[in-house]
This record gives sequence, structure tokens and C-alpha cells, in this order.
Amino acid sequence: MSKQPIGFMSYVRFDNEHDEGQLTDFCKRLAGEVRIQTGEKFEIFQDLKDISWGQQWAERLDESIDGSTFLIPIITPGFFKSTACRKELDRFLKREESRGRADLILPVYYVDCPAMSRPNKKDPDSLAQVIASRNYYDWRELRFEPFTKPEMRRALADMAKQIVQAMEREPEKVKEEAAVNEVGTQVPPEPVSEASGAQIAQRNQVRSLSAPRSHVVDSFHRGDFLSISEAVCAASPGDRVLVRPGLYREGLVIEKPIEIIGEGAMGEVVIEAEDRNAVRFMASMGRIANLTFRQTGKSKLFCIDIGQGRLDIEDCDITGHNLSCIGIHDGADPRLRRNRIHGSKQSGVLIYKNGFGTLEDNEIFDNAASGVAVREQANPTLRRNRIHDCGKHGLHLSDDCRGVIEDNEIFSNNKSAILIWKASPSVRRNRIYGCKGNGVFVHDGGAGVIEDNEIFKNTLAGVGVDKLSNPIVRRCHVHSNVEGGFMIYDKGAGLYEENLIVGNGFAGLEVRTGATPLFRRNTIRDGKQSGVYVHNRGKGRFEGNIITENEHSGALVTGFSSPEMFGNQFINNKSYGVKIMTKGRGDFQKNELRGNGRGSWEIPQDCLAAVKRKDNLAD
Repeated sequence: MSKQPIGFMSYVRFDNEHDEGQLTDFCKRLAGEVRIQTGEKFEIFQDLKDISWGQQWAERLDESIDGSTFLIPIITPGFFKSTACRKELDRFLKREESRGRADLILPVYYVDCPAMSRPNKKDPDSLAQVIASRNYYDWRELRFEPFTKPEMRRALADMAKQIVQAMEREPEKVKEEAAVNEVGTQVPPEPVSEASGAQIAQRNQVRSLSAPRSHVVDSFHRGDFLSISEAVCAASPGDRVLVRPGLYREGLVIEKPIEIIGEGAMGEVVIEAEDRNAVRFMASMGRIANLTFRQTGKSKLFCIDIGQGRLDIEDCDITGHNLSCIGIHDGADPRLRRNRIHGSKQSGVLIYKNGFGTLEDNEIFDNAASGVAVREQANPTLRRNRIHDCGKHGLHLSDDCRGVIEDNEIFSNNKSAILIWKASPSVRRNRIYGCKGNGVFVHDGGAGVIEDNEIFKNTLAGVGVDKLSNPIVRRCHVHSNVEGGFMIYDKGAGLYEENLIVGNGFAGLEVRTGATPLFRRNTIRDGKQSGVYVHNRGKGRFEGNIITENEHSGALVTGFSSPEMFGNQFINNKSYGVKIMTKGRGDFQKNELRGNGRGSWEIPQDCLAAVKRKDNLAD
């Protein structure tokens, strides 16, 4: 090459700012990876200083006309709404076309984009069609990972390899002679300068060996096949099956990487399987979108059974009759996005036997058991789902499973919103409310990290912990629960720090029956009874908490209980700061007690010897 190749990253600046400069880091690392693989400097031009589209961009393209210049569009919903980004893509498509190339645009699919997955059929976006027709780099999951992870580094290395291979290809000259079609007919070339985005997309599909071939299924005999199964059988790896509206009574077995996409509005393409799986997935990769699945009959089967590989299920409506709507197991790692999962006689989704999976933006509701059940060392990720109105729990996590549960809304379930039973998940930034059990129930050896959640208006406690469970609960807002904020009992333990515990119907913190929690730097206020209630041989350590404005005492200790309370503030409670009853015990040091309605202390004569007090500040 006579000129050093360069790249140009086309993106919306807000997307980079929102992700704290991650796209800038991506740009730098990709350029470095190309340099490692070639031994030569490779520059990716990034508009960091609000340089508008115009002369400088045009000059950079013109300077590299003898080399391979690449466009790297970062695809988000904002990309197709940006005039500058659209101009950059349109200009480069024409540049690429004029050089006889179809490998110089390297799209990075960064955030789910309706124009890509659900194009407007009445007014399609031609540029979005171009991008959808290309082999893009799917960065939607990787966006949430640090660049130091091995899979991120491998993805960058693979992308750099594609750039290097494109550099090494000789650019084809645009043929001036007429093309010859499959039957020998002479077809004149289309004018490059007047080609529309849709025409360019169509030609790129013809040129690219990796572009998907489509098979049309139509129950009115207007397609290639009458049944989806026939189309799946005829499809080659990488092909696409397009299904037109209709009711298809069949079950699908997918053993090769293909796409199956329904046309029309949600609910117009229905696959109904009786006494068999609607889908049994046994391939390395695949995608299903915009379909309605129903599994009926008496056989105990999943509606969709995913036993290996990565299956993307997007914008589907899924119901099951006997087992769960979706079963994920044996190392399978699917992506479930924007689906409605409901009506199962068991759980909406069951993930087990080392299953993985990412569930995002789904509506999971009206299942007879739990919304999502995770067990047997499974390790999924759940983000931004709505899980509600299920017969048992919203989430049931058990049997040594893990998982990341973040930014979900879990509400109105018939038992606890989240049950953690001998499991250790990360639960963060969820809204958990209106369930008939506990908000979060950590049961029988459960653990995990529960942080930054809002937990409110549940019938039992906001957080319940029992039987040697040992969670970490941080920075949660636990309020307005009927039976209390935290209930720790039956030898439950755990660390609870920096939580805001407000306006609960019973005690803010209840500790009993041999429980030994550590509560540190929490605020407990406006409870309908005492702020802290330790009874029936409860124990525990309380450090640096603010316990204020509760309807009864700041702390009530009774029934052979013996808490340790160090450095707490008992302020402005309507009864006593600390009240001891019925053989209560405890160690109280360096606490501050002031402004309480009936005084700082209430200690019966027979309890004085068992209550240690040292260096407390009381009015």
C-alpha cells in the first residue's frame, strides 16, 4: 500500500460520555491490537473535540484512497438519529462501492437498536438495513465487561484480525462491463453515484459470501416452504428462515446455527407444539425473534429446551403447559431479550445443571411456581426484567447456584420476591415490592451480596435471614414493609451496613433465636414499634447505627438475649433510648442516648447485673 491505512470511528458522543469514555478506550485498544498484529502503526480517528463532519473527514478519506480505510460505526439507537453519523455512513458506503469493496465497514453493535431488530416495514431505514445485512461485532454483552477480561481481549484480537485481512486484500476494480447472471443474461451495472442505501445493501448481500440466505415459510403457499421444520431442515448453517403470519402446529429441532424470524406484529406468527418441545436447541449458535410459542399436552416438557450453545431469543411470547416455559442447562449460555414469558405450571425460566444465560428486559409473569428458578451451580445474569404475579417466588435461587441479579423490578409475587437457599448470588439495584412473603429471604445456608436495592411494602420483612445464612447487605433502602425491616432468626448471621431502614410496620431490626448478625452504620427510623428488637435469646453486634424517631424505644432487649451495642446513637425515640425487659442482657459501650421521650434507659432491678454499660453519653 502506498498510504498508511486508517480507521474512523463513527459514534454518538453522548454514548461515550454515558459509558464514562469506554468507546475511547475501545478505540485505543483496537488500534493497538492492529499494531501488534502488523508491527505498524494503525490510527483510528475519533472525533473527541466536537470536530463536525466535513472537510477534515473528507481529507482523511482522500489521503487514504490508495490504502484500506475503515469505518467503524458504533450502533446504538442514537446512531441512526444522528445526522452526522448518517452522513458519515452514507458517504463511506459510496466510497466503498466505488472501490469494489464490501469489507471496509466494521459495525460494532453496542446497544439494542429497534431499527436493526424490528425495522419499520412501512418506512424502513435503508441505512439500518445496510448494517443489519453485514457481519457485525456484537458488543451488547461485552459492553458491561472490563477490558482486562480475557474474552474482551480475544474479541478485540478477532476484530483486529479482520482488519488486517482486509488490508491484505487487493481492492477489486468496479467492473465496467456488464455482469452475467446465473442464466447468462447480460445485466448492466447500476450507477454508483445514484444508488440508494437499500440498493447498496442488496448488492453487498450478493457480494458477501457470509451474508445470510433466506428461506420463506408461508402457510398460504406463497413462500418456499409450508412448514418451519422443512425450512430448518433445508437451511445451511448461517441461513435465515423468515416465517410469515399463521399458526404452525409443529415442534422445531435446531441442530445448526440459523436464524428464525417472524414477520408481522407480535402474535401473528404462532408455533404450537403438543406433547413435544416447541423448540429444542442443540446447536452452537442461533437466533429466534418475533415469534409466539405455545407448548400444550400432557408431556412434561419445556416449551423451549436449550441444552447447549448460545441461542438468542428476542421479542417472543412464550407459554408452557407443564414444565417451565424455558429450560436452560448443561452449560448452555443463551440471551433472552424483550420476551413475554408466562403461563407455565412451573417456573417461567428454569436454569440448572451449570446453565448460564443472560436475561434482559423480559416480562416474566403469571407462572404457577417462580418467575425464574436457578439451581445446581447455574450462573445466569438477569438485568432490567419485570418479574411479577407468580404463584410462588419472583426468583428462587438454590443448590449452590450463583448469578447476577441487577436493575430488575420484582413485585406482587405470592411468596418472597427473592428466595436465596444455599446459594450465593449478587443482587443489586433492584426494586423489590408488594410480595406476600419477604422482600428478600436468605434461607438455610444462603449467602451472597445484596446491595443498593429498594425493598418495600412486602407483607413480611424487607429482608429475612435464617438457619446459618450469612449474606452481606449494603446500602439498601428498606421501607414500609408490614412486619419489619430486617428479621434475623434461627442462628442466622450476616453483615448489614449503611442501609436506610424507614417506616416499617414492626421493628426496623428484629433479632431472635440465636441469630448473630453484625449491623454497622445503618439508619433505623420512623418504625411503628422499636428501632431494634432483640428477643428470645437473640445476639448480634450493633456498631455506629443511628436509631431515631421510632414509635417505641430505640432498642428493646428481652428474653435472655445478649446483644453488643457499641457507638450507636439512640435519638428522639418516643419511648426509651434503650429498654431492657424479662431477663434481657447486653453490653452497651460508647453509645449516645438523647432526646428520647421517656428517658435514656429502662432497666429492671433483676437485669442490672447482666447489663454492662460503659462510657455511654446519656441525657
